[in-house]
Amino acid sequence: MTEVVANPILGTFLHAIGATSAALCYTPQQKLRGWSWQTYWLAQASICWVLAPILVAWWTIPDLAGVLRAAPPNAMFGTFALGVVYGIGGTAFGMAIRHIGYSLTYGIAIGISCVLGTLTGPILKGTLASILDKPGSEWVMGGIFVGLLGTLLCGVAGRLKEAELQQGTGVGKQPFVLGKGLLLCGIAGIFSAFYGIAVNDAGAPIARTAAEFGAGHWQTNVVYIFSNTGAFVTTAAYCIYLARSQKTFGEFRRPKDAATGALTVNYLMSLLTGCMWYGQFLFYGIAHVRMGQFKFSSWAIHMLMLILFSSLAGIVMREWHGRSSRTKAVMVMALLIVAVAVLAIAYGNYLGEQTAGS
Repeated sequence: MTEVVANPILGTFLHAIGATSAALCYTPQQKLRGWSWQTYWLAQASICWVLAPILVAWWTIPDLAGVLRAAPPNAMFGTFALGVVYGIGGTAFGMAIRHIGYSLTYGIAIGISCVLGTLTGPILKGTLASILDKPGSEWVMGGIFVGLLGTLLCGVAGRLKEAELQQGTGVGKQPFVLGKGLLLCGIAGIFSAFYGIAVNDAGAPIARTAAEFGAGHWQTNVVYIFSNTGAFVTTAAYCIYLARSQKTFGEFRRPKDAATGALTVNYLMSLLTGCMWYGQFLFYGIAHVRMGQFKFSSWAIHMLMLILFSSLAGIVMREWHGRSSRTKAVMVMALLIVAVAVLAIAYGNYLGEQTAGS
């Protein structure tokens, strides 16, 4: 069995790489031509949720077949089932955007997912009290809830930006239905949190089995075979429903009203999106096993960094150019709060590991 040495600072850095990959994974969508949302989403999800997890696990896990035979069946089924629930959350996320916009949906749903996906596992296992007794726990817990505040503030800033864009140009206006949007955000946040539980808790026995076979820091890759394919089931069901109702299956062979070569570009962009989206899970796994005493905080760090880096990417791409001083100030304050939260959680993990090693 290959032991992984705990190193929360390195783990936090690896989480940052994964979050950056996730924050940028939707940029290839801008190059698509003649594909509806469901065509693109099903194509890239097939990479991220099915092909990549299986191929990477086969490549990195010694004797993968032996691991699958030895792993507890109830852990495999439970991880798959939680992945199915996570897929429902992703669908609700997409529907919420239609009612209250991308930024507010992102802020609320990710904020809820950050807290629930991090704390639900320790609460259900009855280990939260013992975690709170460890040195550094106050920094970790404080960082989680400060991060929730920062995430919600990012959503407010994003909503202010969207409102200014709609008022200023009259382009891209959509109905703002707060009640239904908030309900869908709640569903998205709660159900999306199940992915953190699937990987950190339900899938832990599978990862330990892989570690016994010598998987080392790659051990979490085998968990994704179950969590990600579970998410694919509900994602694919929704995409197929849309494709049937809107009669868009033909786009897989011939993009609608697109130039020559668009089909090749579309498939390449879907492949790139799927690989980048899976990249967050790959780095999440090798970061998670290094977090030491407070491994449960991996989900919070990942979610907060996802908010931070996706927002910074928007700034670099000049999405905030021309906005009011108030809107920019709210966004800057939100990002500073999120950054402080990430540093607090990382410092808490560092303190916990230093104490454990002394």
